[in-house]
Amino acid sequence: MSVSAASAPSVPSGPVRILGIDTSCDDTGVGIVELLPDGRVNLLANRVWSQTVHARYGGVMPELASREHVERIDEVMGDALREAGLNVTDIGAVAATSGPGLVGALLVGLMYGKGLAQALNVPFYAAHHLEGHIFAAASEADLRAPFLALVVSGGHTHLFDVPRDGEYVLVGATMDDAAGEAFDKIARLAGLGYPGGPAISEAATRGNPDAVPFKEPLQGQKTFNFSFSGLKTAALLAHRAGAAPEDLAASFQQAAVKVLVKTTTRAAHAHGRGTVVVSGGVAANTALREAFKATDLNVVFPGRGLNTDNGAMIALAGAAAIRAGRHASPLDGGATAYAPLANA
Repeated sequence: MSVSAASAPSVPSGPVRILGIDTSCDDTGVGIVELLPDGRVNLLANRVWSQTVHARYGGVMPELASREHVERIDEVMGDALREAGLNVTDIGAVAATSGPGLVGALLVGLMYGKGLAQALNVPFYAAHHLEGHIFAAASEADLRAPFLALVVSGGHTHLFDVPRDGEYVLVGATMDDAAGEAFDKIARLAGLGYPGGPAISEAATRGNPDAVPFKEPLQGQKTFNFSFSGLKTAALLAHRAGAAPEDLAASFQQAAVKVLVKTTTRAAHAHGRGTVVVSGGVAANTALREAFKATDLNVVFPGRGLNTDNGAMIALAGAAAIRAGRHASPLDGGATAYAPLANA
């Protein structure tokens, strides 16, 4: 996606409070940020209702997710406004995720956000979910292009070069499972519970990371892609051979972290980027954070509570759009399950 500011409106001269909504999957998120005239952003509120109904199924049930969003979104928005100490009339812009995600779930937040923007007579911004994940890191740093961004979650493992504000070039992606999906599947295989990311991370503290000899995926590749299917197969074979769940967790985590860090570092050096954003649910993994901090890169992670899906990251993406002078979105746009972010 590339955005031109040639004929875009000017950036507001005063502070703007932006309310962001994310209902792309199984978390109902509402966040509020304040965009200051100098371009800095203050996080005022971040409230998330995490649905628990899906645990019994071992994965997200789309229809149940949509119903939960409908039932909870009013409450979550009220909580966010109270946390920020604001009235709804203090909101100067609204942003909501339009895709990618579960279409039924997306429509709940998208229509809610459009209705709110209309009622308040303020601009509405349809936000890309991955751009939200990237700008979640703006809670911790004044994030300006150029930089490299790794979005690593249950549904995504994408590596973007961001040469200019609003321009995203895909330089690498998973060829099979997303990293977070692999964490979920291996946690379920080992009987460690759901969601898999926290379960693997916790079990790994009690295991031997060298107990299961995982082979590095895509060794010698010239590209910057990722693959986790081989690690998943190796984990299954190790499980059948009697590997302890804690050892399996520690060994898989070590292998996954190594490939994520190695490939991202190569890409950053190849594209001349000293700053790298690492975001998404897997970015909360302690071992991954420590490994990235040991590199020669300036690595920026989202703040606490902003790694997984949330409304604050969408508000931050809205703030970035306003700061870049983008036009507000039309109100007749729909939700989409598949929405590439990159323009090349």
